[in-house]
Amino acid sequence: MVQQQQNSPGKDEGQRELTPTGTVLAVQANYYQVQLDPLPGAETTDLPRSLLCTRRSLLKKLGQQVMVGDRVVVEQPDWEGGRGAISQVFPRESELDRPPVANANQILLVFALEEPTLDPHQLSRFLIKAESTGLEVCLCLNKSDLVSEAERGNYQERLQQWGYDPLFISVQNRLNIEAVHRKLTGKMTVISGPSGVGKSSLINLLIPNVDLRVAKVSGKLGRGRHTTRHVELFELPNGGLLADTPGFNQPDIDFTPQELGQLFPEVRQRLAADQCQFSDCLHQDEPNCMVRGDWERYDYYREFLLEAIAYQESLQNQSNTESSLKVKTKGSGYQEYEPKLESKKYRRMSRRLQHQTLQDLYADLDGEEEI
Repeated sequence: MVQQQQNSPGKDEGQRELTPTGTVLAVQANYYQVQLDPLPGAETTDLPRSLLCTRRSLLKKLGQQVMVGDRVVVEQPDWEGGRGAISQVFPRESELDRPPVANANQILLVFALEEPTLDPHQLSRFLIKAESTGLEVCLCLNKSDLVSEAERGNYQERLQQWGYDPLFISVQNRLNIEAVHRKLTGKMTVISGPSGVGKSSLINLLIPNVDLRVAKVSGKLGRGRHTTRHVELFELPNGGLLADTPGFNQPDIDFTPQELGQLFPEVRQRLAADQCQFSDCLHQDEPNCMVRGDWERYDYYREFLLEAIAYQESLQNQSNTESSLKVKTKGSGYQEYEPKLESKKYRRMSRRLQHQTLQDLYADLDGEEEI
């Protein structure tokens, strides 16, 4: 995609009419690394494939944020200096807040079967968090060479009952890496998962010469250490982009109780077969519930439901608190909350009302004198 720019004297004929577009690969401080789309009709061999850009002040005034994955327009590129300025952000097809990535198509959720040992509870938290994005979820289980074939079969059968068809891989032995390539080709994928499961090692294998830093699993804690510090997009050899995200071990439950059930494929499957008696059923003790029953992750659902209820209550309390407070900006620009005054109470009387009150008082005094 290319936009036309006004001609300006002194520029090369092949460059002067082209305003490049591209994709934001990385954001650090106030700078954006933008991978440019091919420029039709231009000698692209002599032009840089990416530019280090700033954001136009107009976008700042409009409150338009620029995220990793955004499709943008770059104005007045300095080809020799490798610089430019982002003047426009195209509408986003999708937007994630944690991690902050725009226009992603799918999530590649990576877990390890061993070192650290797969924790079904932790996996469930990551899965419902991934489901909450609305993107396609691909489950990838690394270090499968450390378990027996029978154990892999048990994991596969178990996870299929959860509603997922896992891909068993081994970065160490390069097992099923080509299958991962096929999953990622032509898409923008966010790779996620707990620390220490081999995400950075997998990216190093998928994209040669990236050389991401990796760390061993903590022997004391039995879990991984963080190696990725910020979100960044990497170009895949066969097409597509892969977003590496900082690892974490405990995703938050930040959705409402009504939303939680739809994040479990088992719940969706049961509700597709038959509906509960009550539309607001939370699948606990309600009569004629079609979801409550004997399925493996039901106890996890009940546990997460309590967290979702607590989250909803915190939102309500926050709303009530904010309704009774107002923001006051101090001289230094520092903002703080102050209690709002009750309506028609503790307020200074207007001059007009004071004048009317005095007139009424004079009228009353005149009336008393006449009597």
